Parts: sequence; C-alpha cells; structure tokens
Amino acid sequence: MILADKTILRLLDKGDLLISPFDLSSLQPASLDMRLGDQFMVMDHHKDNALSMSDEIFYKKISGDSFIVESKAFVLATTEEYIELPKNITAFVEGRSSVGRIGLFIQNAGWVDPGFKGKITLELYNASSHSIKIEKGRRICQLVFCEMTENPNTSYNGKYQGQKDVTGSLLHLDEEV
Repeated sequence: MILADKTILRLLDKGDLLISPFDLSSLQPASLDMRLGDQFMVMDHHKDNALSMSDEIFYKKISGDSFIVESKAFVLATTEEYIELPKNITAFVEGRSSVGRIGLFIQNAGWVDPGFKGKITLELYNASSHSIKIEKGRRICQLVFCEMTENPNTSYNGKYQGQKDVTGSLLHLDEEV
C-alpha cells in the first residue's frame, strides 16, 4: 500500500520515519520530493576502458553548489535529505516528470529497503543532446513510501547502510558467483 501525505506526516510526528531536513512544501499527495545535495562523483578513466563487476571502480568526487552533466554522460549524486526508514516501510525512488522532460533520467536502482538509514545516492544520466546544469537544493526525484504486509525477519544492513556522502558502486564486495 502506497502511503498518503497524511500517513507520512503521522509517521514523521511519531518519530517512526526520519527525514532531515524535512520541507513540508516537498510533500506531495503520495510521495516526497527529494532535493539534490552538493556531492557528485564521476568515474575515473580506467586504463583498459573496461569495467569489471569483480574489481573496485574508482571515482572522482566533486563537491559544489552545481554540476554540469554533459550530454550522454553519467554522474552519481546524492540527496540533500538523510532518511531513516522503519522496519515496516520501504520506499522507491522515481524521477520527477519535470526533470525527465529536459532529458535527465534518474537511474537509481530504485528500491530502498526497510531499515535503511542514510542519504540516497542517485545515478543520473543525461539523455539530452545538451549539457544540463544541476543545482544543489533543487527537487530532483521523489520518494514513494509503501507499507509492508508484515515486518520482515531482518532490516537492511547492507554495504550502503549509513551513507552520508555520495557513494560509488561497491559491487566488487559482493560474494563471488
């Protein structure tokens, strides 16, 4: 079940859901707009130009109030908001239509597990033929909250738990297949 604005506010008031900073004007009928933070990452050039899912990926971290996403380029960014989800609430990240209409796609894996604590790292792709300037504090995506049918056996405790900065892929830490 997708949570309505009134339910989101109730969870915030009770302290069951944490969103910091919280801006009431970002609350939509069935979602919460999330704002762009001030940290960005681009992949460092690799010597063989081929990425491997088994090897660590290296990034350049950039901080600032704005960032230019070149045409057909990929960049990691983070939300301004830090969130803490309770054990019975999950969320998914969606791009905002207004952002998508200029060609900037939010390619986030999309799912935020119950019990997650941290800022959300976003994967942004500029599908436009123009560079796009993105700016700290702008509404970039939306978080849709869902109540689970029952509490899971465990809460999220994965490798991205507690992230407060933009975080690159940690895929190389997964167990080998």
